[in-house]
Amino acid sequence: MLNFTFLVDPSSDQIRQITGLYRSAGWWGKNMPDDPSLVKQIIKGSHCFMVAMEDEEIVGMGRAISDRGSDSYIQDLTVMNSYRGKGIGAEILKRLVSRLEEDGIKWIGLIAEGNSDDFYSHFGFKKMSDSMPMLRISK
Repeated sequence: MLNFTFLVDPSSDQIRQITGLYRSAGWWGKNMPDDPSLVKQIIKGSHCFMVAMEDEEIVGMGRAISDRGSDSYIQDLTVMNSYRGKGIGAEILKRLVSRLEEDGIKWIGLIAEGNSDDFYSHFGFKKMSDSMPMLRISK
């Protein structure tokens, strides 16, 4: 049975598993060293950070960032490959959106990667016709 929970103070094993999810999603390269303090800061700095667990194994995660007043973004949402197609990502997204709305935040944005826009459209997200995702990474 899956357990969905908002994570605030992760254990060292949870940090290791979350790092693995970031790597498997392709968000952290092979050359990026494991940094438990970075994972803790990501969780602490997020508006909310949710994990889906089967027993003690984290099989999916999602997080939202916000100004805690008006605007927010779904920042990361991923599920282990072997657990995809079972509604886990959908449940994480629903719970993140619900939490944001309960906290008074109505503007929720995201960047749909890798043809995932169809997935998000089922939850009311629409393409912003007058916007272009942009990125700047400092070296």
